[in-house]
Amino acid sequence: MTEKLPEIVTLAAEASSGAPYDNRQIARVNDHVVRISVMTQPYRWHAHPNCDEVFLVIEGSLEIEFEEGALRLGPGQMITVPRGRRHRTRPVGDRSVNITFEAAGAESIFE
Repeated sequence: MTEKLPEIVTLAAEASSGAPYDNRQIARVNDHVVRISVMTQPYRWHAHPNCDEVFLVIEGSLEIEFEEGALRLGPGQMITVPRGRRHRTRPVGDRSVNITFEAAGAESIFE
């Protein structure tokens, strides 16, 4: 039996969404998922009680707000938000494109 070649994911094509907020899975790595997030508006406050969440900015800038203040990331910058840490994200400017890594089935608690 011959195996199929792995699928190539083209980030520019995946980021072509015109929706105000588009966050979807583009890959799976063991028990984690890789998502692409295209943002033109803020996302609401939330926390993930059962896993960390990693953000990697690939286009534009992303602000991640915490109760203590905010951090701004530009292209090529990455941050890990520890499990249980309340946060919200928003694009800086017109649009932000980000890659996120988290456990498959990660729980989100919204406030």
